[in-house]
Amino acid sequence: MSISYEPFDITYFKGIGPRRAEVLAKHGLDDLRQLLHFFPRRYIDRRNIVRMDALQENQEATVIGKVESAGIRRGRRPFFSITVSDGFGFVEAVWFNSINFFKNLFTIGEWVSLSGKVSFYRGYSMSHPDYDRLGELDLDAIQKTGVIIPLYPGSEDFKKAGINTHTFRRLFKQIFEKKLLSFDEHLPEEIRTHYGFPDLDAAYKNMHLPQDARTLDAARDRFIYEEFFFLQILFALHKKHAGEKPKGIAFVRPSRKLKQLYEALPFELTGAQKRVIREIREDMRREKSMNRLLQGDVGAGKTLVALMAALTALDNGFQVAMMAPTEILAEQHYLSIRRMLEPFDVNVLLLVGGQGSRVRNEILAQIRTEQPLFVVGTHAVSQETVEFARLGLVIIDEQHRFGVMQRGALMYKGREVDTLVMTATPIPRTLAMTAYGSLDVSIMDELPKSRKPIRTVWRYDNQAGKLYQFILERVRAGEQAYIVYPLVEESEKLDLKAAAEAFEFLREGPLKSARVGLLHGRMKSAEKEEVMRKFNAGETDVLVATTVIEVGVDVPQATIMVIEHAERFGLAQLHQLRGRVGRSGLQSYCILKTPYNIGEIARERIRIMTETNDGFVIAEKDLELRGWGDFFGTRQSGMPAFNVANPIRDREVLENARRDAFRLVENDPHLRHEQHKALRKKVAAEYKEKIKIFNIS
Repeated sequence: MSISYEPFDITYFKGIGPRRAEVLAKHGLDDLRQLLHFFPRRYIDRRNIVRMDALQENQEATVIGKVESAGIRRGRRPFFSITVSDGFGFVEAVWFNSINFFKNLFTIGEWVSLSGKVSFYRGYSMSHPDYDRLGELDLDAIQKTGVIIPLYPGSEDFKKAGINTHTFRRLFKQIFEKKLLSFDEHLPEEIRTHYGFPDLDAAYKNMHLPQDARTLDAARDRFIYEEFFFLQILFALHKKHAGEKPKGIAFVRPSRKLKQLYEALPFELTGAQKRVIREIREDMRREKSMNRLLQGDVGAGKTLVALMAALTALDNGFQVAMMAPTEILAEQHYLSIRRMLEPFDVNVLLLVGGQGSRVRNEILAQIRTEQPLFVVGTHAVSQETVEFARLGLVIIDEQHRFGVMQRGALMYKGREVDTLVMTATPIPRTLAMTAYGSLDVSIMDELPKSRKPIRTVWRYDNQAGKLYQFILERVRAGEQAYIVYPLVEESEKLDLKAAAEAFEFLREGPLKSARVGLLHGRMKSAEKEEVMRKFNAGETDVLVATTVIEVGVDVPQATIMVIEHAERFGLAQLHQLRGRVGRSGLQSYCILKTPYNIGEIARERIRIMTETNDGFVIAEKDLELRGWGDFFGTRQSGMPAFNVANPIRDREVLENARRDAFRLVENDPHLRHEQHKALRKKVAAEYKEKIKIFNIS
């Protein structure tokens, strides 16, 4: 028998019963495959556990013992403590912070592990140790578990039902001892042999019931590779068979408007821009649909390249849709695109959620005609009521914010349309391989030669006086400045200065000799347009704004970017804001302003910003600092989630898995070879839904 994909009744296993089975089912653990993939969150090596009678002061140690007492100690500074014994001695664990959390956490009689630095005062103690709750154990049970003790993830539901690490170890012991299952080996033999991976049954057993560190490492290596490999198989299959879809659009007619735009440019395109324009033009000439990722540093000229692609589609009689992740960004793109294409008689429309029904209906009516036009909008563009008559090109300003299915809804508005995905800032190579693995990638790694590197400095709030003097000096020289705040209104929780409040203070105070404007997201479109018109025309010297100016604003005379409360912004956002200046031959400055006391991670972000202007370096650092799961802010629909693999830590494995997967699909495009039969079955059974997603991503 192979792994079952049906619900799996574990009610009658020892230690489970109906109530616990119900709780496990609620967490998806009534399916044997999900249960087997419910891997321990970490492991304790018993050889590293120190007996409590052998502890030494200042030693970094791990101990395991039973909770003998627990409670809050009152005094000059209250704290929570537990006393733990392993039968040979006692250790007191002490927490001074979050004592109300800890007071409800531990139960007398349960077993715990504690790791930390040992102190001695009337007995051994650890202050704020790392801890794991092990549930019901005894020393004999620990001795029988092997060298490695697995520790499983917990939850409030598990706690209430009495489900803990001991419960899972007992359950898996029964599953493997009863030999209830055998496994179809889905990883090809040549791959297993090449990397020395264990068989699938041994790998599962050693993840849950490891005997030693060597067998555990071998099992974990296999599952890390597998998670990457199957993802890359999907990418490889999609890329291989994309050309077998119904024919797309061949944009064969030369674009007169594109030629006019090129000749009207007041500057020379960079070598990178010319190269990428050639790549896109070659894609668009073919009947096979373009599916291309365009990434480059801030200020590299991605929007101009996208516009040139749009003009090719428009001059071939097709419509173009551009989707931005927020209304503010859509409005900014609309204003800049309309301004750039005005001389070429292009009908540019804005479609966002907040428009009145009369305006919206007029726009929808135009879209339903076959006239070539350029629609800029948010996810509103992808709604069912929006019916394009001749959609030929979709441009997606990705910025790591869209759900994959939103992208797909827009892509399927036309027959096999061409798709160009733009990222606001460079994305790390690991991310490109996992989130955009089946797209062709164009990289713009060159900035216009006329631009000087932006000087980035870090200043504390108490240095504001000198900062305002510097701004006034540059304003008198005919330059302009942005002052950006993270919020629109004062927030009691975050205690941040709001743009509106700062505007009044600066206009009446330190910058009263300058012309100060205000831009924030709650303004009406017409108001925002007028504010930006004045700033563009040099009628405003200093623009106080929220992050609405993050993308799409290009004012050559703006040479100063002040970011207030810079500690509140992520690296990618800081770099994106910095890119609003430095767009001429003038020396530009980015000033990161923070309170003196900020967290270590925020301090590291600011340090990185002051050390490099390279967006590709910043993207890698951002991924390292924030971790894979948090890189997108709110995790977006369709993004790959990994169980044991980590694209940052396991980058070399990811690259190997990608190479192997693409080579395998190249040699066996339909996975029909006998040795790939189980692989094909697994892809069909487990990745059916994801295949739709990878047609998009």
